[in-house]
Amino acid sequence: QVQFVESGGGLVQPGGSLRLSCAASGFTFSIYAMSWWRQAPGKERELVAGITFQGGSTKYADSVKGRFTISRDNAKNTVYLQMNSLEPEDTAVYYCNALTKFSYSDPLFASWGQGTQVTVSS
Repeated sequence: QVQFVESGGGLVQPGGSLRLSCAASGFTFSIYAMSWWRQAPGKERELVAGITFQGGSTKYADSVKGRFTISRDNAKNTVYLQMNSLEPEDTAVYYCNALTKFSYSDPLFASWGQGTQVTVSS
């Protein structure tokens, strides 16, 4: 079955950096656009970043543009999110999923991983 295992979160001070990883399995990773999402307490899950199946194009939410970078390694079935200049507003649980289509903002799979907690606080 489809499985996502997110890691790399933690507690970081404002202005700090983290690199998240998501190991995917149970589907043909290399043919799907991939994405990172986040959900803050009391808020809906939102799309943070997306990347095409070969990694040639990326897209970002306006709130993270210029600070976050999504990348992927198809040989390792893994997608990454480099987060720089972190702000308290970035505090959330971060998840990955495939996208139905790169130009859409819909997750492909109904199942999600456990996510990884990112807390930005001094």
